[in-house]
Amino acid sequence: MGAPLEPDIGPIRELVKERRFAEALQALDALESARPGDSEGLYLRAVSQRMLGHTAAALGTLARLEQLHPRFSRLYQERGYCYVALKQAPQAIEAFLRGVNVNPALPASWKMLEGLYHMTGQVANAAQAARHVTALNKLPPAVVTATALFHDGELAASEQMVRDFLVKQGHHVEAMRLLARIGMEHDVLDDAQLLLEAVLDLEPDYHAARFEYAQALCRRHLYAEAQAQAEKLLCVDRSNRDYRTLHAMTCVGLGQHERAIELYRALLPGATHPAELHLSIAHSLKTLGQQPPAIAEYHAAAAAREGFGDAWWSLANLKTYRFSDAELEQMRVAEAAAATSAVDRHHLCFALGKALEDRGEYAPSFEYYARGNALKRTASRYRPEVIEQNTRLQIEVCTRGLFARHERSGAQAADPIFIVGLPRSGSTLIEQILASHSKVEGTHELADVPRMVVELQGRDWQLENPRYPAVLAQMGSEDFRRLGEKYLDDTRSYRSGKAHFIDKMPNNFRHVGLMHLMLPNARIIDARREPMACCFGNLKQLFAHGQEFAYSVEDIARYYRTYLELMRHWDAVLPGRVLRVQYEDVVADLEGNVRRILDYCGLEFEPACVEFHRTERSVRTASSEQVRQPIYREALEQWRHYEPWLGPLRESLGDALTRYRE
Repeated sequence: MGAPLEPDIGPIRELVKERRFAEALQALDALESARPGDSEGLYLRAVSQRMLGHTAAALGTLARLEQLHPRFSRLYQERGYCYVALKQAPQAIEAFLRGVNVNPALPASWKMLEGLYHMTGQVANAAQAARHVTALNKLPPAVVTATALFHDGELAASEQMVRDFLVKQGHHVEAMRLLARIGMEHDVLDDAQLLLEAVLDLEPDYHAARFEYAQALCRRHLYAEAQAQAEKLLCVDRSNRDYRTLHAMTCVGLGQHERAIELYRALLPGATHPAELHLSIAHSLKTLGQQPPAIAEYHAAAAAREGFGDAWWSLANLKTYRFSDAELEQMRVAEAAAATSAVDRHHLCFALGKALEDRGEYAPSFEYYARGNALKRTASRYRPEVIEQNTRLQIEVCTRGLFARHERSGAQAADPIFIVGLPRSGSTLIEQILASHSKVEGTHELADVPRMVVELQGRDWQLENPRYPAVLAQMGSEDFRRLGEKYLDDTRSYRSGKAHFIDKMPNNFRHVGLMHLMLPNARIIDARREPMACCFGNLKQLFAHGQEFAYSVEDIARYYRTYLELMRHWDAVLPGRVLRVQYEDVVADLEGNVRRILDYCGLEFEPACVEFHRTERSVRTASSEQVRQPIYREALEQWRHYEPWLGPLRESLGDALTRYRE
């Protein structure tokens, strides 16, 4: 026999519509045993309880619903109705306001607010609520419902409804804008960008859509274009804090950190959330190498919001900061507090891991690192089989024959120097060495190659039959030349005129074939590190974004093995094309390896490259402070402090422990 079917909430919803509330409560009891904590079920229970006159019970149900699903906006609307029933107008207003702050597409809440504001003599607020009611009444019901679903986090239902509406009705700016916002939530940024461009073609003065368009451009790392949009918005309203913050973000993206700091500081007076502003200022100061003022700003961020995990982790991530006993206790208390969010908690775990490591307390340090990794991995959508499938396909598609057919393809410029590999493998050190040369410009981890891959992949991605990298075999010489020129054009905003520039996006090792085909004269350097040190370095690093493979022993070991397999393939089909630089060798013989790197890049030796730690420039990675110091050998063996707990990592790496030198 099969398992008993779970109760369907649809019939219960119909019972409530038919005002058969007692029957609905009986059905909800069965639902609760099968689907405990179901958001819709708890909501319908509260509605039924209120309608039967059990207002206190309804408020209790809503309290539980808020604890489990705080973004479920209708719970606040229902709480407002409960307080109206109790004739408690101030509490009702507060509840309805919370609802529309979570979800602005609640016409009933706005209508209730209009009436309550009139009743309590708040004329201006009543007029504002009335405007919201009018605006929502002008929209098609399907768009209002889809918007409400979006704000409640029901993205699939919202997307289906708005797509069906657009198929039937054609162009509708609010529906198109909503679909773009859903695309941004799903990280389908190219679709979101196109939709918002279409909205602005139809309504150029739609400022909310232009703001979201600029946000989409930022998410795609198209900062110059985003800055142009931010400046258009500022021409309309220079006092708008959202527009000013957006402008500062684009400056950061373009490496204009001094300007970004000015803009963020100007936003501090009157800020309702100053912690995030202090954090942004600190990040830019850190990037510029101004550590003391950066530390002061991180402290200001931590003081501005209790339990602000990102501020504490940012201090730890300086690698040189040492926490006081009082700070350590403050972090421990915040991490253990029940009210601490999951995001703050994993930041605090990694910060505590680093703080205790610096004190030589390795057992509790490892416990915090393990806890932080577990929290991050639980929230991650990382699928190792996707990377492994891509590796197999790269090996099948990118053959000697393919490269021989396109021997003279691509843009011929030799400007780029790509540094690839895994994070924590010494790539920032190599970048700093090269950026100390008079003819080389350091940028940061540019997203241009990954963005091209997304475009080549197309929108209908399938694991079993992805379009990329198979599409490389179908492309012609002109296609590769166009891609190469596009890469050079798109990266021009990061440059100031030097002959060469560095792109150190580590994950580009997966796309060496594409990079060779579109830029055959670019240099490619593989930064490699002994696997135990490299993998543990990743496990104790909390990345700002991406690198989702780094939060479990099994994932990082699989990723490292896949990396070795693919790099071995590139060496076989493109012999001599990629220069491997072993981190341990650089530490053992700095000048010899500096000369080797410069020779490969066609650059004359300059002493500044050996004294790289004296070079003043922006560095935007986790190693930013370390590369401002001379090399020290102790870093090679730091992982051994944790060796008692790293048996599973050693076992998962297998023969990678020896063949990483092959």
